[in-house]
Amino acid sequence: QVQLVESGGGSVQAGGSLRLSCQASGRTVSRNAIGWFRQAPGKERVLVAAITWSGDSTHIADSVKGRFSISRDNAKATVYLQMNSLRSEDTAVYYCAADSARVLTSAPRHIQYWGPGTAVTVSS
Repeated sequence: QVQLVESGGGSVQAGGSLRLSCQASGRTVSRNAIGWFRQAPGKERVLVAAITWSGDSTHIADSVKGRFSISRDNAKATVYLQMNSLRSEDTAVYYCAADSARVLTSAPRHIQYWGPGTAVTVSS
């Protein structure tokens, strides 16, 4: 079992920055990659970024490349999503998820573990 809790969401003006955190716990946490997804109102949940627990591989969606970055602190079992130059279209609920890198990037319907989400609102 893996438990995930997101934090760091909030309201920010366009052009601003936020850093989201995903605190992971559980016996098998070190076996999983972590991904950040987002879901805007009326839209599907989509992958934003992902990172393996070893940190040897990361994935950033084209829509946020150059503005968002993902990192992890294994000592704290925490994965971060740094979001810069935020735009109104980044407004969404952001979720972290844990599973294999393949499932996160190619088969998100089969993801085993999800956090409850944290809301991000970007005003223009």
